[in-house]
Amino acid sequence: MTRHTDDLANAITPEVLLRAYACGIFPMSEGADDPGLYWVEPDRRGIIPLDGFDVPSRLGRTVKSGRFEIRMDHDFEAVIDACAAPADGRGTTWINGRIRALYGALFAMGHCHTVEAYQDGRLVGGLYGVRLGAAFFGESMFHVERDASKVALVHLVARLIAGGFRLLDTQFVTDHLRSLGAIELPRRQYQRLLDEAVAAGATWTPAPLAPKDALAVIQATRTIAL
Repeated sequence: MTRHTDDLANAITPEVLLRAYACGIFPMSEGADDPGLYWVEPDRRGIIPLDGFDVPSRLGRTVKSGRFEIRMDHDFEAVIDACAAPADGRGTTWINGRIRALYGALFAMGHCHTVEAYQDGRLVGGLYGVRLGAAFFGESMFHVERDASKVALVHLVARLIAGGFRLLDTQFVTDHLRSLGAIELPRRQYQRLLDEAVAAGATWTPAPLAPKDALAVIQATRTIAL
């Protein structure tokens, strides 16, 4: 992984941030209390192929059950607060004040989006990410109820497929994401896919598909790919 600590990270603006994503780099911080930022350029980049997203049968049943109400772009501040909160196995976060401000500005510009899972009116899981052309860059996700973030991810993938997106970037690959079809690509191969996706057009509609429709969209794409 290449880490850049030059002055550009200190002068970052929302517009600079979008140009950085188009070049395959993204910012992080050392921690919530550290005001600094640095650029990250992984040697191997994680993506979820939109025609290779795997919905395990148990997760599919949870999606169909409607146990979670899904909303999109409803409460960005609550989502980023939850993503920054301590969780099991994670006592600190890379989301500092500057990250919050920058991605809040991108949200206001229509380049940052959330997928939120609610249970009995309470936010219990979700994710946020950046949209640029036909590329979506997943930034962070959280859950306080089992499967809530996974259901949000299913709805994200369905929305991206329905909108004609070409690339779902996960930055890195965890065991959890690998179980859902995530793979790693060398930097050069990733950059080719990124260039094509950023240059293409796609549509983001801030309305979730019905659970059965979301699963059908994903399954149809996998069937076509096979």
